[in-house]
Amino acid sequence: MRRAIPAAAATAAAVLIAAGLLTPSARADAAPVLTASVARASVWSTGYGAEVTVANGGDAPASGWTVEFDLPEGTSVSGHWSATKTQSGRHYTFTSVSWNGSVAPGGTQGFGFNASGLGLPLNCTVNGAPCAGGSPTPTPTPTPSSTPTPTPTPTPTPSSTPTPTPTSTTAPPAGPVVDVATAAELRAALDSATPGRTIRLAPGEYRGSFVAQRAGTADRPITLTGPRTAVLVNDGPSGSGPSCPVPTAGWDPGYGLWLYRAPHWNLEGFTVRDSKKGVVVDASPHVTADGLHVHRVEEEGVHFRRSSADGVLRDSTVEETGLAQPGYGEGVYIGSAGSNWGCHGNEGGADRSDRVLVENNRIGPGVAAEAVDVKEGTSGGTIRGNTFDGRGISGQNSADSWIDVKGVDYLIEGNTGTFTAPGTFANGYETHNPVTTPAFPNGCGNVWRGNSSDLGGVGAYAVRITSTSKCPGRLNVVHASNTVRGATSGLTNIAVTP
Repeated sequence: MRRAIPAAAATAAAVLIAAGLLTPSARADAAPVLTASVARASVWSTGYGAEVTVANGGDAPASGWTVEFDLPEGTSVSGHWSATKTQSGRHYTFTSVSWNGSVAPGGTQGFGFNASGLGLPLNCTVNGAPCAGGSPTPTPTPTPSSTPTPTPTPTPTPSSTPTPTPTSTTAPPAGPVVDVATAAELRAALDSATPGRTIRLAPGEYRGSFVAQRAGTADRPITLTGPRTAVLVNDGPSGSGPSCPVPTAGWDPGYGLWLYRAPHWNLEGFTVRDSKKGVVVDASPHVTADGLHVHRVEEEGVHFRRSSADGVLRDSTVEETGLAQPGYGEGVYIGSAGSNWGCHGNEGGADRSDRVLVENNRIGPGVAAEAVDVKEGTSGGTIRGNTFDGRGISGQNSADSWIDVKGVDYLIEGNTGTFTAPGTFANGYETHNPVTTPAFPNGCGNVWRGNSSDLGGVGAYAVRITSTSKCPGRLNVVHASNTVRGATSGLTNIAVTP
């Protein structure tokens, strides 16, 4: 049995925005009537996450929807899922995607977004019609019938998410979009996934082991999508598995979601929590995770492993990792340590999880190891536009920085990192040069540009380069566009490049 993890009660605020719409081309006696409700489902000190529900109260289906609103100065959309976003200044437009544009009478569709800043939407419209009442007003006590169930805040309670109502079947229907509402239905949908299919999670809690082993294609990826209130939980591990992890009957490794030899998947919007590991991507290139919430996991949050190249983690939140083994609680883990290449090395003996993009995520607080650990043997990735909160970093197993780069040719730019107590902190960003084979130089050729670092008066350097002699002809570069405050030693320990 997994040990209990204490958590504080979640708090949420909700705002409702509604507008009626009569489609001009529809008959007067049969028309869709759309409303849009926006619920602030999770709130933190510098922003919030929101779920937007588009409902059709009319007597004819609606084909396509567009929700627009303004955000006040100081607030912006930092991430979104299940919609196409465009922006002009502080005005945002969200348009339905291929699989959620049709809204049947009495039905709903929706999307979500994260906001940086606490300002609420203003001047909302639905398909061009102004929202009733103009700007939204907070609803002090939202009811289950008016807003989605709030998602966890950074320290939610295990009982904050309802369990989906069981159905009598575990076989999902065929078709381009498969709706699931139970753990059994989800497992069946994963087992039968085909290129181009979308698996759509209903709000609720899904407990058990969830493994995807079906491949999408570049032009027809497989999509697993759901709101933040769709929560995957794995109480494992259980059973006896092989020495190198592969899906095995009767064995549950405890991963919240495991993609194994399942390239070309899109993961959108849902939550993974209370698992041994969060999301593990094994031998599965071209996997994109967008708008996920991964938290309260015993080890790392998201792991690209076994040459899972060209992966993407974007607009997601990762926090409270390493609850059982703090030194192994990385927020994002790219590749594998050289000592594990015997299991996870697929190409030339190395784990070549190359060209992984980590972009616009919020990682921390409560991440017990590095926010991002870039392992030896990987190359060509980009870590851009993220917010790293170092509170709670443990210092165990050399975990004392936001990012440790042991790979080569990474671009690290436009990130914002902070550190305050509690925690153990040495430097903002570090390189190391573990010896593996001559074919794979390590910790070299990386570039830092436009990063903002606050070391809280504790850390020495914003960027500390361990060695220049081990990188002849492939030096690491720290540009003058990086800034630092609260450092005991300065910006970097090498010459700064203009």
